[in-house]
Amino acid sequence: MLLNLCNNAIDAIYARHGSAGGNLGVEAGPTENNMVLIKVTDDGCGVDDDNLKKIFSPFFTTKPVGQGTGLGLSICFGIVTAMGGKMEVDSKPGEGTTFSVQLPMAG
Repeated sequence: MLLNLCNNAIDAIYARHGSAGGNLGVEAGPTENNMVLIKVTDDGCGVDDDNLKKIFSPFFTTKPVGQGTGLGLSICFGIVTAMGGKMEVDSKPGEGTTFSVQLPMAG
């Protein structure tokens, strides 16, 4: 899941900044409700509101033909949900995207 989110962030950064690069951040830590919060943030091209509504749907992709199956985020969402977690996205076109994942702590 983390690798998929980072790969998507890299693609978005490249789409906005080209080879000049951009910023990709990963944070992790505990929450007050005994969960682990993981955030993956980028300053890539961002996602518009219409696409945000479909972002976790199977086979939905904004990538060109042959560059994405549209399954990565759908599978990640399913795994996180099956583990009792929650996955959310916040994005602004032209500014970037943050994916937040909450997972139950082990033990």
